[in-house]
Amino acid sequence: MQIIKYPSIEIWAELLRRPTIDATFLERTVANILKDVREHGDAALRHCARHFDKVELNEFLVAEEEFREAESSVPQELKDAIAVAKANIERFHAVESSERNVIETTPGVFCWRKNVAIEMVGLYIPAGSAPLFSTVLMLVIPAKLAGCREIVVTSPPNAEGKIDPTTLYTAKLCGATKVFKIGGAQAIAAMAFGTETVPPVYKIFGPGNQFVTEAKLQVLRSGVAIDMPAGPSEVAVLADNSCVPAFVAADLLSQAEHGPDSQVVLVSTSEAMIDETLNEIERQIESLPRKSTAATAIQNSRAILVKDLEEGVELLNEYAPEHLIIATQNADSLAETIVNAGSVFIGNYSCESAGDYASGTNHTLPTGGAARAYSGLSVASFTKSITFQRLTAEGIHNLGPTIETMAAAEGLDAHKNAVEIRRRPL
Repeated sequence: MQIIKYPSIEIWAELLRRPTIDATFLERTVANILKDVREHGDAALRHCARHFDKVELNEFLVAEEEFREAESSVPQELKDAIAVAKANIERFHAVESSERNVIETTPGVFCWRKNVAIEMVGLYIPAGSAPLFSTVLMLVIPAKLAGCREIVVTSPPNAEGKIDPTTLYTAKLCGATKVFKIGGAQAIAAMAFGTETVPPVYKIFGPGNQFVTEAKLQVLRSGVAIDMPAGPSEVAVLADNSCVPAFVAADLLSQAEHGPDSQVVLVSTSEAMIDETLNEIERQIESLPRKSTAATAIQNSRAILVKDLEEGVELLNEYAPEHLIIATQNADSLAETIVNAGSVFIGNYSCESAGDYASGTNHTLPTGGAARAYSGLSVASFTKSITFQRLTAEGIHNLGPTIETMAAAEGLDAHKNAVEIRRRPL
C-alpha cells in the first residue's frame, strides 16, 4: 500500500484517481455484446454463456423446481440471518413518505405531485468472484416496497449452469417475479432490449464490474434508465490516534477482497497509526481465503498522511467515496461536514460490513466519485413522480394575465390563446 505524506492540494486529483482498464477496449467490447444481444436475442445469450461463463445453457429462466432445491440447501442459521437483515432493511426503507401535499399556488390553482412505481425493473446481482445474495435484499426489498409490478433479476450462472442457491432463496423470499441465469454486459443488454425469453425493463439497477457499468452507461444512451454508475467497490477510512488499527485494517481488507479492481484509501493524521494499520493488514491478510485478490487491490491503494482532520475531510469530500468510515474523536461532528459520500459509518464500532448486510441502509451506492451527484438506492429510486394541476375558473382568471404576458414575450400565440379563450364568457 503506497504511503503519501502531506500531499499538496494540486496533486489530490491525480492521487485519488481510481484504477481503470483501457477505455477503448472496454467500450468496444461492451458495444459488441450489446449489439449482438439486441440483434440475436437468446442465441447471443447462449453464445455469451459459452464464451464468458464456460457453460452450455438452453434455458435462462429459473424454474420453480430450482427455487425449491435452493431453499432446501440453505442452512437454517443462514435463513435466520437473512430474515433479520430483511426485517431491518424493510424497517429502514419503509419510512419514506409518499404523502400527497396539494399546494394552492394562486387562488384557484392547485398543484401536487404523486409518486408511482416504475412498472418494470431489472436488477443485476453480481456473482463473478463471489455470489452476493445480500445485493438481492438491497434491490428487491425497495422495489417491492415501491410497488413495482415486474421485478426481473439476473445473475451469472456457475460452472453447473445454476445460480447460487442462497441468491435464489433470497430472491424468492423478497418477491422477485422472474430470475434469469445471465451475467455480465449481456445481462444488461437482455434487460434493456429484451429477448425471446427476457422481458425488456424500464430501469436497470445493481452494481457490477467495469463491463457491467459500461453496459449500463451505453444502454442509458439508448433510452433505458439506470440507477447510477456503480462499479468496483471502494472504501475510505478517516482515522486518528483514537482509532483501533486492527479494526481499520479489517475494514480496508473487507473491501479489498471484493476484487482486484477495488480501491481502499486510508486518510490519517497519525503516521504511527498508518504504520500500525499496515502491519495489521499484513497479519490479517494471511488468513484470508481471498488473499491474492485482496493483495492486488491493496497494492493499488493508498494511505495518505494529512496535517489535520479538517484537511482529511476536505480531501475525502473531493474523493467522494462509496463507503466512508470515520474512526476519530468527535466522529459525529465530523460526519456532519461530509457532503460527498455514498454511505457514512461513524465511530470505531461502525464497520462497513454492517451496511453491506444488515444494519438497514442500502449497500448499492455510487462509486468512482459519482457520490458527488448521486445517492444510494432507496424506495424513491424505484418510483417516478408525476405532477398534477387543477385550475378552476377563478384560477385561470387570476393566473391568466401572467401566462398571457409570458407567452406573448416568447412569440407563442397559440399558448396565449389557450388562456384567453378560457377567460372569455361562455
